[in-house]
Amino acid sequence: MKLLFLSTLALVAPVHACQRELTSTRHPRHAKRQTANATFPPILDSNEQILVNSFDNTTISTWSYYYGSHSYHLAGTNETIAQWTADRWAENGFTSRLDEYYVYLNYPVSHSLVLTYANGSTFEPSLEEAVLAADDTTGSPVRIPTFHGYSPTGNASAEYVYVGRGQQVDFNRLIELGVELKGKIALAKYGGPFRGLKVKNAQDHGMIGVITFTDPGDDGNITEANGYAAYPDGPARNPTSVQRGSVQFLSTYPGDPTTPGYASKKDSPRADKSDNVPNIPSLPISWLDAQPILQALNGHGTSGENVNRTKWVGAIPGADYSTGEGSGASLSLSNVMKENYTAIWDAIGIINGTNQDEVVILGNHRDAWIVGGASDPNSGSAVLVELSKAFGKLLTTGWKPTRTIILASWDAEEYGSIGSTEWVEEYVPWLKTAAVSSVSGPWPYTDATPDLHHLATETMKKVIYPIPGSSSQTLYDVWQNVSGEFGILGAGSDYVPFLQKTGTASLDLGAGGSAGDPIYHYHSNYDSYHWMATFGDPGFQTHKAIGQYLALLTYHLASDAVLPLEPADYVPEFETYLGELNDTIASSNGTVDISALTNAVATFSDAAQEFNALRQEAILTNDTKLLTVVNHKARDYSRGFVSQGGLPGREFYENLIFAPGLDTGYAPVTFPGVTESITFASDFSAAQDWVEKTADAILVAANILKT
Repeated sequence: MKLLFLSTLALVAPVHACQRELTSTRHPRHAKRQTANATFPPILDSNEQILVNSFDNTTISTWSYYYGSHSYHLAGTNETIAQWTADRWAENGFTSRLDEYYVYLNYPVSHSLVLTYANGSTFEPSLEEAVLAADDTTGSPVRIPTFHGYSPTGNASAEYVYVGRGQQVDFNRLIELGVELKGKIALAKYGGPFRGLKVKNAQDHGMIGVITFTDPGDDGNITEANGYAAYPDGPARNPTSVQRGSVQFLSTYPGDPTTPGYASKKDSPRADKSDNVPNIPSLPISWLDAQPILQALNGHGTSGENVNRTKWVGAIPGADYSTGEGSGASLSLSNVMKENYTAIWDAIGIINGTNQDEVVILGNHRDAWIVGGASDPNSGSAVLVELSKAFGKLLTTGWKPTRTIILASWDAEEYGSIGSTEWVEEYVPWLKTAAVSSVSGPWPYTDATPDLHHLATETMKKVIYPIPGSSSQTLYDVWQNVSGEFGILGAGSDYVPFLQKTGTASLDLGAGGSAGDPIYHYHSNYDSYHWMATFGDPGFQTHKAIGQYLALLTYHLASDAVLPLEPADYVPEFETYLGELNDTIASSNGTVDISALTNAVATFSDAAQEFNALRQEAILTNDTKLLTVVNHKARDYSRGFVSQGGLPGREFYENLIFAPGLDTGYAPVTFPGVTESITFASDFSAAQDWVEKTADAILVAANILKT
């Protein structure tokens, strides 16, 4: 198995390195995108051949080793690595610099957790991951403790309750069952909503602390229970692995929680952060440490089976996943954090195009919760260095892009897309008139705005993709076999501020494992170079293929005389979203008239056809001025989707077509203003208002496209 997570912004492009809960964030099209089969081997023009042939899996491995073996990657501690990245880009012809921001972060000082049984005996979890002789990174003297970023300093001692995946519907079920939540500690398994929303939901229900754990029941077939050896001896999860991560309330807004809506500089005014980060402490633990804590609840309250909630019951041996009230067992949690206002550094590399009012941004974050981070984020970091080398070779031929290319290595993504959000907040006036797109294992997945579907699909046909134990195929062939579907963009990577603040066309790309592949230790010490080279992507062939794909995407976005965005491809997606919205309304207890939205989609469809006719005229006549007009229309029309102001209570999210769900944090919701007025607020008057606003946003986009 090969595994790689990249995240790229497309005419803003991110190289995706921060894995999301893929099973919960996928919101695919309802039908596969069928196009002509790919030619094998692919036919490439001379520039494409230079780019593709410039990628070397051996040098990618070298870059990966540098990033994966270097000491701290924690946000705000890695200026040396940021400068090294900028220097490599500069060697390849990019004008490079570091952009500094001054943000609020916190770091772990100490922590403890004690389980006290009803009989007074105790168990103290280790809260550590085992040091492995086979993996040097795990024993680093500067390895980072297990912790939650933005969890506050605090103590909590109380009885505890198992809350499943900690989604709002899980808490609703507990209330139905009569479980007392106030004053208790929540024990939650990973999966479903973003971890910060698990903490938020517990806090909103009066709970005083949260413990999160990864459950082997979510590991598919590759488990020790099924006879597989655990890492480092085999592909199963090491039982001591712990998923670190941020507990920012991501569905409210990303970025520095003390500077919402404006760039964070040393002298920036600081806002109250209490609506965006928790005020109760939390800790992540391994499933091995969670085992006795869960077992202590056995037979108390409602059994996991009778709770009857999605993925409530996991696979930790000896645990029945009962709610646990009345167990008499309690937890004592201590979390001590150091709060800092500290510098972070975005590495920026630029090749100026002949049209400097059009920009393609390709980015990946660089910070990690651990010393290694070979997959998240440094699969993307290594690929970006190799990609800069490829474009450097193309520059030596005299080629120059039509549109400016920007490479970005973001800092502090892990805390909440901070480096990219602060950068967008600083440059948003320019980005609204310049950015045309943003792009971000063995089995490829692609989430993208609909206008990038065609380019993304056709480019897949130009890349040879390695298949373990089989002859190579094109990336397109593999993608068709895996899903052939584009996911909808929600949140969870650095495309978010571009998509939500400027409406920029965006693509998020990666490759992950299937049910039979080795387990990826997300945000764990075991996300190391050793794991990547042994289990994740031996030989770094998947890194190479994904890098080639990103290079070709970037090349065409930056060089094609006609900007390769297809606004008309929004139309079938709009129709799908309308169908889903009708289903939501039908299952509710109210009535919403969506005719304004339906009419707006029809108007947009007509405008997109007018645009296509105008573009064809520009191509046939080779009219330079007309080509500029149509390219600017393709660049600008999606600004209409962010023209009506932000969503209620979370104004950062301005895109009225798709946004992360209020209770998911990552997974997308379409027509979010309308949908969530119904599903969360049962406010049908507000839903009607959002129908009008969303229709207006689509009409603004249509008017930009019209001739």
